[in-house]
Amino acid sequence: MAVTNPWTWGLGRRKSATARVRLKPGAGAFIINGKPVDEYFSTHQTRGAAASALKCTESGSQYDIFCNVNGGGTTGQAGAVSLGLARALLKINPATFEALRENGLLTRDQRMKERKKYGRRGARRGFQFSKR
Repeated sequence: MAVTNPWTWGLGRRKSATARVRLKPGAGAFIINGKPVDEYFSTHQTRGAAASALKCTESGSQYDIFCNVNGGGTTGQAGAVSLGLARALLKINPATFEALRENGLLTRDQRMKERKKYGRRGARRGFQFSKR
């Protein structure tokens, strides 16, 4: 007899952050790295960015959400959680595609930190010129 898995997975990346998001039907718990979302993300802006896919699809209290996030800073992690959550919601309910696409939640933000080049102080900044 086949065992059905209640979890739906979604992977999100932003800058150098990676988020693995798991969804299952439930009461609306939102846990990131073992902490509630309000405790993990301190600012209103990052909390809103992380939960934007739930607001867009109006499915905030239908699912329990568990995220493992590593790398990057708070902004990158919030963006990664948002993308992973949007991808997982799309797997569960393909009818949410239009709403997620209109709000730009299914597009990965490809902007990354530019690498440092040889002969420069940073990615583009040169060393200070000294005439004497």
